[in-house]
Amino acid sequence: MREDGVRNPSCGLTNLGFHCASARYNASEPVLLEDSIRRNEGVLSRDGALIVRTGKFTGRSPKDKHIVREPGSEADIWWDGNREMSPAAFNRLKDDIFSYLADKHVEVQDLVGGADPAYSVNVRLIAEYTWHALFLRHLLRRPDPATLATYVPEYTIVNAPGFRADPERHGCRTDTVVAIDFSQKLILIGGTQYAGENKKSVFTILNHIYPERGVMPMHCSANHAHGDPSDAAIFFGLSGTGKTTLSSDPERILIGDDEHGWSDQGVFNFEGGCYAKTINLSQKAEPEIWHATHHAGTVLENVGYDPVARTLDLADGSLTENTRAAYPLDILNNVSPESRGGTPRHVFLLTCDAYGVTPPIGLLTPEQARALFLLGFTSKVAGTERGVTEPEPTFSTCFGAPFLTRRPEVYAELFEKRIASSGAQVWLLNTGWTGGGTADGKRMPIAVTRALLNAALAGRLDTRKVGVDPVWGMAVPSGVPAEAEGYMNPRSTWSDPAAFDRAAAALRKMLDERLEKLSLANPPYVPA
Repeated sequence: MREDGVRNPSCGLTNLGFHCASARYNASEPVLLEDSIRRNEGVLSRDGALIVRTGKFTGRSPKDKHIVREPGSEADIWWDGNREMSPAAFNRLKDDIFSYLADKHVEVQDLVGGADPAYSVNVRLIAEYTWHALFLRHLLRRPDPATLATYVPEYTIVNAPGFRADPERHGCRTDTVVAIDFSQKLILIGGTQYAGENKKSVFTILNHIYPERGVMPMHCSANHAHGDPSDAAIFFGLSGTGKTTLSSDPERILIGDDEHGWSDQGVFNFEGGCYAKTINLSQKAEPEIWHATHHAGTVLENVGYDPVARTLDLADGSLTENTRAAYPLDILNNVSPESRGGTPRHVFLLTCDAYGVTPPIGLLTPEQARALFLLGFTSKVAGTERGVTEPEPTFSTCFGAPFLTRRPEVYAELFEKRIASSGAQVWLLNTGWTGGGTADGKRMPIAVTRALLNAALAGRLDTRKVGVDPVWGMAVPSGVPAEAEGYMNPRSTWSDPAAFDRAAAALRKMLDERLEKLSLANPPYVPA
């Protein structure tokens, strides 16, 4: 096996029992970009971004994700929320993926998860596709080149998109598989070209190990005020609900757009890049993301383009609504160089209400905040998961159910403690529909959401004179910006009030059933 590139010579692939035709370690972004083009894995945009197609998978495949049931971690795993795989099946899968890659070239990237050195975790990627190496190099944190000669991976991801699993032999659901064995600290991915599986595998690892270290792992974006890292805010939400858009604000400093930890010292980003949705991206409304999408070296997944001029068509959803841009944080103008901030003063739970009955903003009590964090009510947005073609109301526990390895109560208790100790205000922010449901309403205008968000951050919302929302029981503030005045009473935005009442009753019924399942039936903070 030929091995090239800067690496720790005592910690190569053979230590894993892995052999291949050739392996290149820690190639730089320009080299990976050049070779992705040379290997026909993508094409260049007019701006020098790499445009790739991910085949039949244009989103994650959460039902194809498995955790090995083994003695070291078995008691800690939330088995109601995770599919199991036997150790024997995992080892057969490992042997077969290693055999599949034995005559191929692979790219190796030695990377880091976690911007706080006290909690950082070394993660190595072994990738069949060169563009996957570029993607994860953008999205994780890149260690100082001087440290690569002594780098030791704690976890390893082996990604072989061309491999097809055998459900009977490998104990999986389909020929697509994502399998994690915490005893071997190894993640195997096969049968999907969608690069988001790489990044979310790292997030799953950190979701598992951080609670024991006293860190709350969070599926959220984060930013802080200019010149004041202590004035931090975090935004929980599923993909497509606005985490990246709302945290990428020219008036504030971006910490990160998707995955963070909350320690005694404050908030820190898990990643070194952003993974932003680009469908119908507006240069005016989202200038930072638009700029990154048109930047050399950015990876664009399934984005439409003119094949001759290579100009981007960000309105083209013919392949998927889940078009994405992956880019490093350091190309942004408005980003924290340390990827860290203080203890959050504001926490926003982003819900994408497909029923169209939730106010655009509401203030939660600590008890409400814990319950709604556990509920994680939102909608899956088209394309973010395999098979999702229309907005679907759903509950994603702790706003990150597909990535939780431990029981939800573990994360909810961490959340409750952090809110109590920080005194942070917790808001429910509806980025979903208004004036009707998905059939006859419209998405909440970004200008309205951002105006309310900025007012909340600046303390300009009147939380003394409030209404009480009849579905959620939360306090609806007064003194809102002019842009939002016509949206604060959701019922008044519907042309048919009776239809609103039916939709509100349907949502309330859905909430009651979920609360009962979570053993939170008849909570005093949600009015009947």
